[in-house]
Amino acid sequence: MTEWWTYSLSDLLMFSARTYYRLMELYNAAIWPGQLIAVAAGLMLLACAWQGGVRRTRIVAVILAACWLWVASAFHGARYASINSAADYFAIGFVIQSVLLLWQGWTQGRLSLQPPRTLIDWIGPGLCGFAVLLYPLIALASGRPWQQMEWFGVMPDPTALATLGILLWSSRVCWLLLPLPLLWCAISGATLATMHAPDFWLAPAAGLLTLLLSAWKACATTPPLPADR
Repeated sequence: MTEWWTYSLSDLLMFSARTYYRLMELYNAAIWPGQLIAVAAGLMLLACAWQGGVRRTRIVAVILAACWLWVASAFHGARYASINSAADYFAIGFVIQSVLLLWQGWTQGRLSLQPPRTLIDWIGPGLCGFAVLLYPLIALASGRPWQQMEWFGVMPDPTALATLGILLWSSRVCWLLLPLPLLWCAISGATLATMHAPDFWLAPAAGLLTLLLSAWKACATTPPLPADR
């Protein structure tokens, strides 16, 4: 019996890149014109986040929660599970993230969004805008047809990246909302790397940047300990 440590990621992958992207193409065809609704939701998310305020920030949380729930059901549960036995677990994770977004963003008001003021403040809006507006173009840049574009709100990668952008945008660090998007970025990066996709590094890099900047922000906003008397 071959020892377990001799296996590589490619040995564990249950599908080919062609199968994965064909699945994505069929999924896009099945949900059309849902992508247009997702783009509209993304634009509303960006507009509300930019304007800030308690009410608009809650709308942002609801939009993100709805997107995570949709991806959990329509993509992971109904489509991805047909080629990946772990997809049902991914769906559960996306449902949990949806609930956490509603709890932390709507009920607890943990998100605090406002227009960026410094250069670092622009990283969150930049990441969110990239995920909503530009991420679909990665398919074309990678040589894939437009039918295989990945859209915010209906595909996991741009949805996770937009969420990380909002979390970076928030003046408060919401640690409870970070683990699942970061975990998905790692899973996606490993999957795409195994398929030799040229954009495999994007999600993990965004996740690492978000983690580092969140830690820096938390340290910068932590009040100093009182001096000993």
